[in-house]
Amino acid sequence: MSLSADHPHMKVLILAGGDGTSLFPLSREQHPKQFLRFNAHSLFQMTVKRALEIAPPEDIHVVTSRNQKFMVFDQLSEIGVEAEVIVEPEQRGTLPAVYFGLKEVAPSKVAIFPSDHVVNGEYIEALERAEKLSSDYLVALGVRARKPHPKYGYIKPGEKLNGGYKIDKFVEKPENADELYSMGYIWNTGIYVFDSGIFFDECEKFSPDIAETLENEDYEKVPRASLERCIMEKTERGAVVLADFFWNDVSCFDDIYELIEKDEHGNAVRGECIGVDSENNIVIGDRLIATIGLRDVVVVDTRDATLVCPRCEAERVEEIVETLKSRGDERVEFHTTVCRPWGSYTVLEEGPLYKIKHITVKPGKRLSLQMHYHRSEHWVVVRGTAKATVGEKSFILRSGESTFVPAGMKHRLENPALLPLDVIEVQIGEYLGEDDIVRFDDDFGRS
Repeated sequence: MSLSADHPHMKVLILAGGDGTSLFPLSREQHPKQFLRFNAHSLFQMTVKRALEIAPPEDIHVVTSRNQKFMVFDQLSEIGVEAEVIVEPEQRGTLPAVYFGLKEVAPSKVAIFPSDHVVNGEYIEALERAEKLSSDYLVALGVRARKPHPKYGYIKPGEKLNGGYKIDKFVEKPENADELYSMGYIWNTGIYVFDSGIFFDECEKFSPDIAETLENEDYEKVPRASLERCIMEKTERGAVVLADFFWNDVSCFDDIYELIEKDEHGNAVRGECIGVDSENNIVIGDRLIATIGLRDVVVVDTRDATLVCPRCEAERVEEIVETLKSRGDERVEFHTTVCRPWGSYTVLEEGPLYKIKHITVKPGKRLSLQMHYHRSEHWVVVRGTAKATVGEKSFILRSGESTFVPAGMKHRLENPALLPLDVIEVQIGEYLGEDDIVRFDDDFGRS
């Protein structure tokens, strides 16, 4: 399905640079919710597939951060799409991200898609109406609110237009969501259709300092700024198209409850669960979870963290995240499985003086040529063929073979074969942090 032939073609801008942890411990700063999988594909991949319905790959542009760019490339590769990837110099929120992205594709009419939402149903017709209005307005797509939700944006439609309404009032993440819901305000989906010229004009009017700083490419001085608060709440050129599709922001675990199929007792389960006298719970985990007498509770179990709370309190997970941040705890940033441009590693076990990892290297990829001051490493090949460089020597290791890398010695691990390489790495040392890496050469441009 595509836009009608009698309408101008739109480009697509996908915002995929967020590092939200609102679904901790499922999401982390280095693995945010847009890359989580709720079926065969991640939320980001599902967004790209929607974008392909209105634009060819060369007109799909993904705005992301330096921390996420390799994950974006990997997930695009998985679904065979060669979209344009735009890397922000600094993460500063949705307004700078949209501004930065539109500078790359202007002048044009652009559909802007968040990468971390669920959309089901017919949305092409709504985009067609939005495209017509975008010659004069900044157009948001709205849907009817299903319940009060303080983390969503609310829109009061005003004067009727051809295919939509002028925005009478726009309120982002209101404290009085119950009141706005009862008054018939609709939800803002975060999906927009903008004419780039109108957008830049409104930025100059309502956020001139940000616009000037971005034009001067002085990104470190750009403050964090929300598109909704800085532009959409203030502009008099806002319009909304009321759409008839299912939309979910996936901003908390109650949103996930809405997405997952329920059992006969109203439990939304991902994984294996035995529930005794348990109703209306969210249960997510990779191993058996048993519940007894639980009602309206969230249970999320990952390899390194477990969350248990009433569903009505699940939005307070950010308090847990802030506590971990204050301690400098790496679990805010990383899962036990960490994606890298060359593959991934999973921490299997660790103690004060040791860490054991399962490393997977993609075919034809290699880690950086590097050195560690504080740890030695022992590599054991489990599957595949490895090319190891230790000091001045390079040699091949096959399944069952191993080698030792002393602290302070340059080394590199490479997969020269056509199949994935699996290695068990045992680290020994008084400091085992990921920042004890000195890179001398890297295929991916990392410092």
